[in-house]
Amino acid sequence: MSLQSFIDQAISPWMQEQGPDHDIVLSTRIRLARNFTDVPFPLKADDTKLQIVSNWLKEHFNHQSFLEYKNLEYFDMASLQQLEKQILVEKHLISPLLAERDKVSGVLLSKNEQVSIMVNEEDHIRLQLYLPGLQLERGLTEAFKIDDWLEAKIDYAFDQERGYLTSCPTNVGTGLRASVMMHLPALTLTGKVRKMLPAIHQLGLVVRGIYGEGSKAHGNVYQISNQVTLGRSEQDIIHDLHSVVKQLINYERKARQSLIEQSGIRLEDRIFRSYGTLKYSRVIESQEAAKCLSDLRLAIDLGYIQDLSTTAINELMILTQPGFLQQYTQEILTPEKRDVKRASIIRERLSIEDK
Repeated sequence: MSLQSFIDQAISPWMQEQGPDHDIVLSTRIRLARNFTDVPFPLKADDTKLQIVSNWLKEHFNHQSFLEYKNLEYFDMASLQQLEKQILVEKHLISPLLAERDKVSGVLLSKNEQVSIMVNEEDHIRLQLYLPGLQLERGLTEAFKIDDWLEAKIDYAFDQERGYLTSCPTNVGTGLRASVMMHLPALTLTGKVRKMLPAIHQLGLVVRGIYGEGSKAHGNVYQISNQVTLGRSEQDIIHDLHSVVKQLINYERKARQSLIEQSGIRLEDRIFRSYGTLKYSRVIESQEAAKCLSDLRLAIDLGYIQDLSTTAINELMILTQPGFLQQYTQEILTPEKRDVKRASIIRERLSIEDK
């Protein structure tokens, strides 16, 4: 298996499955932050020390398999082109921070792209596990299994009182960051999301855009995650996040029903205008494409459009990102040329669905 296998396939295999509450929850991610006990943390360590971590993971886990997570393969960030890194970010296989690291760093990726172990990012190890739909409890159980598998060969930095030690104080304790990616178009259209954000933050949760910290919620997609881990158990964190997400799901469904009842014809007009824009535009910017794709996903979920699959929408959400556009054309594109190519790819993909 090579890096090309990760790039050529727009959406990861697990994303083609439909999990619980898939009409609103796109995915669940469990991330565990861990560090070696006898090596300085990445923000303080020099390249020699970081190389110890990288070499250890290569030696013990490269081309290894665990349960259904087959053939983990190690990729050095230094050996990747900038475009390759950008594509891995767009597929959520690595963080923007890891892509920018100029020190010794890398990532272990499973063949099904469900497990991503970032190496020497902010911590020595950031284990990520992805599942479709809302599956927080299952995700935590599976992540613990992988964590135990790693810990059998790694001496983690752990304090009896504080728990797992990490670079960022907000991760000290469990080292757990659980997040759920949600599509909330009705709550956004009605302006209710803005009113809910303060209440969500008061519960110790944080709302971000599709690419995490510092990103915007393009396409009405929001990432909801816990903010603090110290002094709380993993089960408590998962329980609280699950409760809030379930409430948001209920609110979103009620908001969708309200839009149908009170603004049905306007909602249909918005949806089919977006459909027409995607099918016939010759130039389209990323933000407009995200908005129109969000409308199409909503239309599919509400039954307004029945001959289009959510898989096609998932593919287009990834394929229309800058990295994939340039990989597709095999050239570096200016923003203007990206807008032209984005429109072309969308038209081509939708025509395949029509056939």
